[in-house]
Amino acid sequence: MQKAYKLGEGESRKLAFLYRQSEIQKRYSVINDFATPESDWQFLKPCNCSPSLDERMKLFQPEALSLSVASIENCIEGIIDANRITHLITVSCTGMSAPGLDLQIAETLQLPSNIFRTSVNFMGCYAAIHALKIAKMICHSSTKANVMIVCTELCTIHFQQNFTHDNAASSLLFGDGSAAVLVSNTLSSTTALTLKSFYSEVSYKGKEDMSWQLSNHGFLMKLSSYIPQFIEEDIAALVTKALEESNLQQDEITHWCIHPGGKKILEVIQSQLSLNTEDMSCSRSVLSNYGNMSSPTILFVLKEIMEGLQTGPANVFGVAFGPGLTMETFIAAKG
Repeated sequence: MQKAYKLGEGESRKLAFLYRQSEIQKRYSVINDFATPESDWQFLKPCNCSPSLDERMKLFQPEALSLSVASIENCIEGIIDANRITHLITVSCTGMSAPGLDLQIAETLQLPSNIFRTSVNFMGCYAAIHALKIAKMICHSSTKANVMIVCTELCTIHFQQNFTHDNAASSLLFGDGSAAVLVSNTLSSTTALTLKSFYSEVSYKGKEDMSWQLSNHGFLMKLSSYIPQFIEEDIAALVTKALEESNLQQDEITHWCIHPGGKKILEVIQSQLSLNTEDMSCSRSVLSNYGNMSSPTILFVLKEIMEGLQTGPANVFGVAFGPGLTMETFIAAKG
């Protein structure tokens, strides 16, 4: 990043300090430049001018498809054949086209030609919860539904070489990733959860502090340092209302699936909800190993929780945040 931004000694030290404070150990990118010598860079421009939107989308289409297909195959292995998927929900805020990712996936996996398809676009980090909500509605209306959700984000293809606070924050935090989840009326497994309820609110006071805009040089992220403060002010009331929807008390929640939007966000949520270190362990693990991948991230946390579930009942509370400032929650149960 120091080389990509062409920073002097002083700014390089500042950026290195921010990286050390982030609690992120590694992230992933489809851009080979980040792992090759500067002389071999293909995507990043030596002239310090950002790649065009067209160049970024040409990279998105093949890379997003291969990641999405791999995620789906990993999700359904040993559970269901692809031709039994009845509904497909694709989620992304980092690339769009028509025919889009949904049709590309359907063709590659040879899904039924009459498959129901829909897309959740440009909602950001909370979009996976919105997709889960749609999947639950589908299952209520179709008794034999097997709904496949795949969230794929290539955040790093929108790297901006102009060194600003917003650009530096985005390049420090975001990585690429994909996650798939199957929501079904007919299937079960030892770690399966039942989606119980959803609750969401919008805090308009933060609408200018988290945004995601299209430009000629890619998508532009604005991520204000005030976001943790807004979440700190609203999170306790949000959780209380969400729990009331399910007739639960906070002490009945056994697992917390919190979107790791950044170190500070996790800290303020832990403090405001009086959670312990174990409650935050899956969220911190995903932040450390992957950074913030936008929409797939909450599903990475959920996967770690599901893999660690013991026998007996469990209540999982999930929450994620995105532009608006939108706050989405879900409650899922086992047993």
